[in-house]
Amino acid sequence: MNYSKRISSLPGVELFQDINLEKYTTIRLNNKGSIALVSDLNSLKEVIRILLEENMQYHLVGWGANQIIHQTDKVLFIKLKLEFDRNYLSKVRDEYELPASVPLNILTSHAKKFNLSGWEVFTGIPASLGGAIFMNAGTNLGEIGSLVKSVTILTSQLEVKTVETSEESFSYRKNKFLSEGDIILSAKLIHNGIDLSIGQKITNYLDLRKSTQPLTTKNCGCVFKNYDESHRAGQFIDVCGLKGFSLSGLRVSPMHANFIENDGTATSGDFIEMVELLKYQLDLFSGIEFELEAKVY
Repeated sequence: MNYSKRISSLPGVELFQDINLEKYTTIRLNNKGSIALVSDLNSLKEVIRILLEENMQYHLVGWGANQIIHQTDKVLFIKLKLEFDRNYLSKVRDEYELPASVPLNILTSHAKKFNLSGWEVFTGIPASLGGAIFMNAGTNLGEIGSLVKSVTILTSQLEVKTVETSEESFSYRKNKFLSEGDIILSAKLIHNGIDLSIGQKITNYLDLRKSTQPLTTKNCGCVFKNYDESHRAGQFIDVCGLKGFSLSGLRVSPMHANFIENDGTATSGDFIEMVELLKYQLDLFSGIEFELEAKVY
C-alpha cells in the first residue's frame, strides 16, 4: 500500500494528487503537485508518520500568502482546516486559545468590534494565524509576535508540546522556536486592553493598504524584506526604474514595487526568474543583498 492510499483512508483527510496547486497560494502560479486538507489532529500526526516512513517531505501552506510552491516532487503540501466555533469570539477574553488555521481577518473583525488594543498590528494581512506566527507577520503598526503568549506545536518527532513565547522569541519576519518540520497547531494570544480608538485605527489602516498596495491582484505580498527603515526594497526597485516591468505573465506592481503580480499565466519558474533579475538589479544599484520575504518551497 503506497502512501496515498494510507493517507486517503484517514478520517478528516482529503488528499488531492497531481493537481494544479494555483488556488492554494495567493499569487496563483501554475504548478502541479499533491496536497492534503487535514481537519483532524490525530490524523495529522498519522499523516506525518506515514510521510516520514515513505521518505516524503511536507510543507504547510496556510492561506498561501508569502509562499511560492516550486519543487513538488516527493513533497506533500498540507493545509489545516481545524474546527473553530465563531461563537468563541462573541465576547472579550483576557487570553484567546485559537487554532492555527483561523484566518486573521476574523480576528481583525473581532478586534475592531471590541476595540482590542494591539490586534491592529495584523490588520489586512491575508494569512492564517499559524502562518502569521511562523513568519512573525506584521504591518507598519507592529508585529504579531508581541501578542503571542504560547504556541502548541507538533514536532517532526510526532510530539505535541507547548512553547511559552515572548517578544524575544521573534525577530523581523522570523520565529526563533520552530525547528524544521514543526507544525503550529494552536496559539494563545493576549491583547493590551480596550482602546476605543482601535476600531477607527483598523479602518484607517485598511483604507491606507487599499490605496497603496495591489490587494485585488494575484500576488504573494511583499517579495523582499526591507533591509532597514531607510533601505526599503520597494523604494529601491522603483528607483531602479523597474516599477511596471513585465516578464512571462508577471509584473512588478505599478502601485507598490515590492509586489509581483501574476496575470494568471505565470509559473513558479517564471517567478524565480523574475526574482533573480530583481535581485541582480538591486545588488547592482545599491550593493545591498535584499533577502526574500516570500518563502519558496
